Order: sequence, then C-alpha cells, then structure tokens
Amino acid sequence: FCVFQSNARGTVKDKLDFKVVEDVAALRKAVEGIGTTEKTLIEVLAQRSNAQRQIIASAYQKATGRTLQADLEGDTHGDFEDLLVALLAPPAVYDCKEVIKAIKGAGTTESTLTEIFASRSNKQIQALSEAYLAGRCLHCLLDSAPVSRALYEAGEKKWGTDESKFIDILCHRSVPQLRQTLVEYKNLSKKTLQESIESEMSGNLEKILVAIVKCVKSVPAYLAERLYKSMKGLGTTESTLTRILVSRSEVDLQDIKAEYKKLFGSSLLSQLESEVSGSYGNALKLLCGPDE
Repeated sequence: FCVFQSNARGTVKDKLDFKVVEDVAALRKAVEGIGTTEKTLIEVLAQRSNAQRQIIASAYQKATGRTLQADLEGDTHGDFEDLLVALLAPPAVYDCKEVIKAIKGAGTTESTLTEIFASRSNKQIQALSEAYLAGRCLHCLLDSAPVSRALYEAGEKKWGTDESKFIDILCHRSVPQLRQTLVEYKNLSKKTLQESIESEMSGNLEKILVAIVKCVKSVPAYLAERLYKSMKGLGTTESTLTRILVSRSEVDLQDIKAEYKKLFGSSLLSQLESEVSGSYGNALKLLCGPDE
C-alpha cells in the first residue's frame, strides 16, 4: 500500500536500567510460584521495549528450558493471555499472525486486514510480507495533478466507476503524492476523494479505500477512530484494543492519544478505565501511559 512514516512517538521506550537477569528471575517467580503473579507480568512485559522483550524471552528459555510464551499460555487466559503473547512477538511477526488470523478465522475479518494494511509503513508492510510470503515495496513517480485528473475521470465525471483506477492510484503512490492528490481532486470535482469513494463504491472495497484516504490524512486519527469504535456500543472489541495499543506503543501512541482527545472529547486512558478491567485492563493502561 502506501508509505507512512513513523515518528517514534510511542509511549513505551527502552528501559534505561534494563537488567535481563532480574527480569527473568521476576518472571520465573511470577509463573512458577503458587498462583501466577499477574502484576509482575504486567510490570515487566508492558514496561520494556519489544527489543528488550526479545532478550528476556531468549534468556528465559536458556534459564528454564521452556519458552516464555508457552509458560504464559499455560498460566494465563483470555484477553490477558492474548495481550502478553502479543507483547512477546516481534512487530512484523505479530502483524503477520494477525493477518493470518483474520484470513483463516471463521470468515475473513476484513476490518482487521484494512486496519493493518492501510496504517502500516512501506517498511512495515515489507517486513510483514517477508514473514508471510515475499516483500515488495510500491513506488510511483507520477505527478499528483495528472493522478487527480485520472481519479476524477474514473469516478465523478462518468456514470459508473473504474474501480481498478482508484485501486491502482491509492495503492501505488507515496503519502506526499497522495496528500497533494486529495487537494487537486477536490479542486477538480468539488467533492473530497473520500466523499466520492463513499458515493461511488460499496462493501469492503469502499471501506479499505476510505481507510487508505484517512491514513493519508492522519494515521493517528484513523487509529483513534478505530479505538473509539472498538469501545463504543454493546461490548468492547478487545482484539482491536490489544492490536492497536501493542503495535503502536513504540510508534505513535502519544499522537493517537492526542487525536483521540481532540476527536472525542475524553482521554483514551479515561475511556480504558471505564471499559476494561482486571489484569488485562491494567496492562492496557500501562501501555497507554498517563495523560499528558
């Protein structure tokens, strides 16, 4: 898809006084004692960077002869287990697992696929692809004005929509090109590109192209909206909360929190406090970090 630049505006950083031996000992005590000490699991795993978690997992296996993931899966359950296992996976592997789960589950979960592929950077998509099949980056050197005209000619100017043209342009342009395209398109058609897609298309194609347009404008705003919808209405979609907070905790979660407050009038942390509870909720809130 498109090139989105991460800006390292995460809430989780490398722990400065990182001591892997102490962390492994704490995890062993938490897992091997009578009853799992979930508070320790949260404090260690949610407050270390992913790179540090990989070091911990390797040292844990050397010390015990068991994998940390297997021990966590044996001693925890439900959403909390899913969250801890997600924290242990390298980012590309985690994305890959989420894609496979979305494709191979009971019915393809298109919203998950849309979220992942529309919001990841080219580098992240390539890493995911290498974990799944083989990676390739998409590039195009076309100017934005002819691109905008091609979109207009394919959609608003004629009856029916040349969907392949929309797909080709939205999936083969860099973000700066696409941002300029949004401006040029509105000048040509007097409608935003998102409005045209919503009026001309339907179903999953409409959803993924709208998601790409939203991500061109702002990935944090798009993901803030996803988080809001996951907690709005009957029940909470824990898998979406887990995926976004884990995958963006070292990328741009601070920006997502700012967009959430701007768009919905309350902080993400306060919403989490009212929607999720227990060890799972505590771990999510630690990943989210305090309000700024």
